[in-house]
Amino acid sequence: MNVRRLIPTAALAGAVALAATALTACSGTAGAAGGKDGKLDVMASFYPMQFLAEQIGKDHVKVDTLTKPGVEPHDLEITPKQTAQLGEADVVLYLKSLQPAVDKAVAQSGVKNVVDAAGLTKLEVHGASGHDHAAEEGHTEGDGHDHGHGESGEDPHVWLDPVKYAEIAKGVGAALEKSDPDHAADYKKNTDELLAKLGALDTEFKDGLKNTASKTFITTHSAFGYLAERYGLDQEGISGVDPESEPSPARMKDLQSIAKKDNVSTVFFETLASDKTAKTLATDTGLKTDVLDPLEGITDKSQGADYFEVMRSNLKNLQKALGNK
Repeated sequence: MNVRRLIPTAALAGAVALAATALTACSGTAGAAGGKDGKLDVMASFYPMQFLAEQIGKDHVKVDTLTKPGVEPHDLEITPKQTAQLGEADVVLYLKSLQPAVDKAVAQSGVKNVVDAAGLTKLEVHGASGHDHAAEEGHTEGDGHDHGHGESGEDPHVWLDPVKYAEIAKGVGAALEKSDPDHAADYKKNTDELLAKLGALDTEFKDGLKNTASKTFITTHSAFGYLAERYGLDQEGISGVDPESEPSPARMKDLQSIAKKDNVSTVFFETLASDKTAKTLATDTGLKTDVLDPLEGITDKSQGADYFEVMRSNLKNLQKALGNK
């Protein structure tokens, strides 16, 4: 049974209201594209924001990213030069609370047109465990069992839920329309096309995961809380939402018990963070290992060239690990 401590998911109307509020509060006066080549200069904090800008903006935008391929985004440090580049951008897309260095740089840059993806959908609280082990074992928040970002501990990994990612895409599209009204019709068309693709991806996940033999998966870093919640699965993270958190011996022992009880076959690791603890747990429990990519960046090691290809690889790997009824 799925038991999680969650902030309730917003209804679509609520998401639209959040988007309107975020854009009103964060965006400056609309203007034409300001780049030397006539394109809108967009600075994205990391890959999921970059992908949205490229898919929606296409030929009308020039997109740069603060987090280069292969860099673990949680650990990003911002240079003074990058802070200056932020200030020169026409639009900045970021996700507040994921990257503290970016949050600070955005505040210091003085950039006018800022889109915070965290304001375009409803964030929830997910711990390391998909079950309420903290309540069962007398743990409290912050004792090393659950890890969060920000003051309220909300999980920022919203892009791994295609439905929530679509809500963010709507807000990004609206921001580009406002910043570059001369090309508003194209941004709207591109947004609608992207939303259709994300809707199709959501259907693939629903259909592909509805009849699995097991509902529990173990992963290095608790990035998949939204995906698990959306598709009726239980995420068990070795570390918490922060990939650099070291699991306690008690947590490792707990995971061994969960693996046995819930017929877990596979321990997932990822491409940008260390796989050491995942492989240790797999060896200790006699389980297989495979990749479940949190899509925080695309490299030559990624199982796909873009968001959609990697998400479909994730689906395939989950289906293989969870089995069929």
